[in-house]
Amino acid sequence: MIDSHCHLAGEEFIDDLDEVVRRSREVGLTHALCVLDATNDAEAVRAARVSELWPEIRFAIGVHPHQAGDFAGRFDEVEVLVRSAISRCEGACALGEIGLDYHYDLSPREVQREVFRRQLRVARELACPIVIHTREADEETFEILSEDRQGMVSGVFHCFTGDAGMAKRVIELGFYVSFSGIVTFPSAESVRQAAAVVPLERLLVETDAPYLAPVPHRGKRNEPSLIVEIVKTLAEVQGVTVEDLVEATTYSFERLFKAKGFQAS
Repeated sequence: MIDSHCHLAGEEFIDDLDEVVRRSREVGLTHALCVLDATNDAEAVRAARVSELWPEIRFAIGVHPHQAGDFAGRFDEVEVLVRSAISRCEGACALGEIGLDYHYDLSPREVQREVFRRQLRVARELACPIVIHTREADEETFEILSEDRQGMVSGVFHCFTGDAGMAKRVIELGFYVSFSGIVTFPSAESVRQAAAVVPLERLLVETDAPYLAPVPHRGKRNEPSLIVEIVKTLAEVQGVTVEDLVEATTYSFERLFKAKGFQAS
């Protein structure tokens, strides 16, 4: 199994990271994508410890829309920062998470959009996959992604919470769709319906740890080992065995997030 999106370099795992990694391996996790905030130097330092404990782990680095406001009026610095963060991180294989968040609006929307565009420019230059965060901003996210597809490689809409119609649009755009513990929530029937229409070869599975622990662990800190519950639910929704789902999502992860990563020029 592979956790395609987690935040193991976050403060939530400082005290017991070694145990978290051990439990992950015990349930059969082989790889994970650890997402880093390019504006957080402390996370970059902790990422080295994550890599030491879990050599197979890979990293994505980007400026989250919540931090986009820090770059208002100085957008060129976003590109410089992201390139620098990538060049310093051994195992970097994706740019993200990036996108738009109109739920919390922690950054002005027009600033979020420009920061998103600037990071897409870097992704095109590096020919690297991107990890998309979109919340209550789906139409503008699609609009920006569609502005200039020439040279753009694929990516993933992480922690997908849209409906089946949106899932089909993501697939048509050439992206993958990743489902988190939300797919196990009793109230998330529309998310399960979306998961049912995603072709198995375009499906990824994630925990988004430490957030969104799946049923029956809701309310607790999430961690990669709990991905087992998400895999079981997705296999049922897809009408396949757990083994088939694990094989398919592992193949998709390896296809999208190349092990050798990339380096800024």
